[in-house]
Amino acid sequence: MPEITGTSRRGLLFGTAAVSAGALLTACTSNEPSKSEKADTATNNAPAADDAPGKAVTIGFAGPQADHGWLNAINQNAKDRAAKYSDVTLEITEGSNDTAAQIGQIQTLINKKVDVLVILPADGKALTQVGLQAMKAGIPVINLDRIFASPQAYRCWIGGDNYGMGLNAGRYIGEQLKDKPNAKVIELAGLDNLELTKQRSQGFDDALKNYPNITKVARQAAEFTVESGQAKMAQLLQAQKQFDALWNHDDDQGVGALRAIQQAGRDDFLMVGGAGAKSAMDAIKADNSVLKATVLYPPTMAASAIDLARALGQGKGIGGLAELEIPASITLYSAVVTKENVAEYEPTGFS
Repeated sequence: MPEITGTSRRGLLFGTAAVSAGALLTACTSNEPSKSEKADTATNNAPAADDAPGKAVTIGFAGPQADHGWLNAINQNAKDRAAKYSDVTLEITEGSNDTAAQIGQIQTLINKKVDVLVILPADGKALTQVGLQAMKAGIPVINLDRIFASPQAYRCWIGGDNYGMGLNAGRYIGEQLKDKPNAKVIELAGLDNLELTKQRSQGFDDALKNYPNITKVARQAAEFTVESGQAKMAQLLQAQKQFDALWNHDDDQGVGALRAIQQAGRDDFLMVGGAGAKSAMDAIKADNSVLKATVLYPPTMAASAIDLARALGQGKGIGGLAELEIPASITLYSAVVTKENVAEYEPTGFS
């Protein structure tokens, strides 16, 4: 993968269909097709969803409880995107972290006979059966982020790249420290019982293998909350009197981590965050703390899921691809946001 430091990668996506930059779900800016679009139509007759009103589609949206900034942004992105289309009706559930409750909410949407379901499961494995139930009922499912245990439970999966998130955090830190002998880094991870945390750590460790001068000297798992971030960071600072860089998996817990760092009076290292919270982008822009970058895990995936659901409900493909159908899987790119490119990504920052 090419070097990403300081480079804008907004919109770059990788998936099973080799989606090009800007191609996925790009809405037409005019009802008049361009010359290239006319040429494409002449060769393949593949209809692509655009902003023009089409067949009415009712989309059911079910996600977990919005008890975290990123999850709240997921819900808001879905609502805002659906409101953009006059042909979309969004049936959104209250959201729950209780598996049984979320299953019940999804079954209610199935009974309402919505056209398409978008589901971000609180637990992908536990909700696989209800995904299968929807598919068997003839309701296609867009599986958002946390993946079901069986590909038969969804028509399309779209989500973030946890391994790539760690990889790009490690590469950014590696480039900053590549000329420093015996450099030391530490890691403030998320919940260790989540597969996504393991993937992020693996990506980070694999990136650091390319920099033999760098050693990871400590790792602590937090719980994606401000309070846990502060407590676990305080422990790391107490145990590690000297290090050169910190990667924190999550910007919400990063608020607490920064608080602990400030209380300890430490400014002798650089910090990289994770996910893309507005607070992190504000700190990066101000450039008055140890936080110098954050690696995105974009909640805009929920808006893209609505676009996919609409295209699916209307029997269309997506702009930029020749295929008649939407892809089976789409993985979003984890861009690195720094002071140099933060202005471009600020609109995606979540509270």
